[in-house]
Amino acid sequence: IPLQVLTLPTSPYPDQRPGTNGLKKKTHVFQSIKNYLHNFIQCIFSSIDLRDRQGSTMVVGGDGRYFNSTAIQVIVQMAAANGVGRVVIGQKGIMSTPAVSCVIRKIKAIGGIILTASHNPGGPDGDFGIKFNTANGGPAPEAVTNQIFQLSRTIEEFAICPELRVDLGTIGKQSFDLENKFKPFTVEIVDPVESYANSLRNIFDFAVLKELLSADNHIQIRLDAMHGVTGPYVKKILCEELGSPANSAINCVPLENFGGRHPDPNLIYASELVETMKSGQYDFGAAFDGDGDRNMILGKHGFFVNPSDSVAVLAANIFCIPYFQHTGVRGFARSMPTSAALDMVARATKIQLYETPTGWRFLGSLMDAGRLSLCGEESFGTGSDYIREKDGLWAVLAWLSILAVRRQSVEDIMTDHWRTYGRNYYTRFDYEEVDLDAAVEMMLDLELMISDRAFIGQVFTVGEKKYQVEAADNFEYSDPVDGTISRNQGLRIIFKGGSRIIFRLSGTDSYRATVRLYIDSYEKDINKLFQDPQVALAELVTIALQLSKIHERTGRRGPTVIT
Repeated sequence: IPLQVLTLPTSPYPDQRPGTNGLKKKTHVFQSIKNYLHNFIQCIFSSIDLRDRQGSTMVVGGDGRYFNSTAIQVIVQMAAANGVGRVVIGQKGIMSTPAVSCVIRKIKAIGGIILTASHNPGGPDGDFGIKFNTANGGPAPEAVTNQIFQLSRTIEEFAICPELRVDLGTIGKQSFDLENKFKPFTVEIVDPVESYANSLRNIFDFAVLKELLSADNHIQIRLDAMHGVTGPYVKKILCEELGSPANSAINCVPLENFGGRHPDPNLIYASELVETMKSGQYDFGAAFDGDGDRNMILGKHGFFVNPSDSVAVLAANIFCIPYFQHTGVRGFARSMPTSAALDMVARATKIQLYETPTGWRFLGSLMDAGRLSLCGEESFGTGSDYIREKDGLWAVLAWLSILAVRRQSVEDIMTDHWRTYGRNYYTRFDYEEVDLDAAVEMMLDLELMISDRAFIGQVFTVGEKKYQVEAADNFEYSDPVDGTISRNQGLRIIFKGGSRIIFRLSGTDSYRATVRLYIDSYEKDINKLFQDPQVALAELVTIALQLSKIHERTGRRGPTVIT
């Protein structure tokens, strides 16, 4: 008997504006508020032209967090009712964000829906998120997310096939006859790793990597998947295929609550890996976030590679990766708050550099236009143009490729890089869950201050150091491909010599926000390349705190997280 397709009434919610990484809320919002999930999914489908949607293919996957499987069943029911012809899903609903991007591009899907709140905690009391990626495999651009938001404000009904149920555990095809549909609706459950692994085999020299990881004099590595989605990928690719010992990979079983941990690969939340690396037993370490698009790189004795430095090192050694030997290098890019370490490599190699707002979606049009090969963000994200998402495992294999060619330690490679290009000392202070009104008011007052003509040229003296303001603005980005302008992307204070102070609001919801403070200072004196970053940046931090009065304005004694 053909399954019934229903159109059910609903009412809009005012808070379904997607951010740079989709719509993130507390899990109970999607789980318990009537039709909250259904409304947003319907608006995603409605944003796609009906003619394009009919009979199309979509990819669905998630990081395995709590409510993942339940949400996928709803998405499939609504995809069928909205005319989609085929849905491709990772087995058990699992598929990393980079893998979703990869599969969308390989099978020429119309787009994909990713269920993740990235590096945020999971579980019934944690966070849940929904992100829509378009046909190029990348996050939906602003024009699309704005359309989704506008639709969410006026939605009156949604279409669903409520009796349709999918077996997420069995690989293979499942077909369903729907009323008033000439062709069956098809769901295909796939191995979430294989298609993605095939792409990596074409990018890296797996024979060289296998020798590095499993030959007689192989290096010792330690990889922490933090109970996120990357675990199965690490086990299959690094351990089974490249021969790294099984015990070199930890926390590789995806858990609905990430084992009660915060799946964010930084020095605070990946402290288990950091402490293990300090023992000196391992030569290389890495951690991954919940959905697999972020990474942290560590060397022996816990030597920390700042994410801004990481992308610069990859750029300087880019031809250690076979993929770029074949494609060449079209351009580099970094997000505006990321340190200018990449700029130094671009200048030395005469390769075009793009400075974009935070959010991987701004990089997609540059890649699609053939202008960009390698990019990175200070928030532990790195990637290349083979897909349209940042990719934690790709970054690890890129670093291992450099180690294999150069036969040096992580610390020696980083030290040589600083001696060649100079060092950008860098830190980020996060003030999380602060009052939204207080944060907005502080940012408005700061913008008013730095917009005053008298601010340019002003000299700040802290101890024996003097910093003169060379420029200040609210960062605005004009996309060189389509001319789209993105305003209000963060307040920048740029000093002579290249040092920068940046303030940016992030993760805002109805009542709370995160204020991020970024400090970037360039040093080329070879005798000053090996200071503690917090010591080297102390004067600039003092200036930033004096200008913003952030502790007084937010009621915080200090930042929640320092990286």
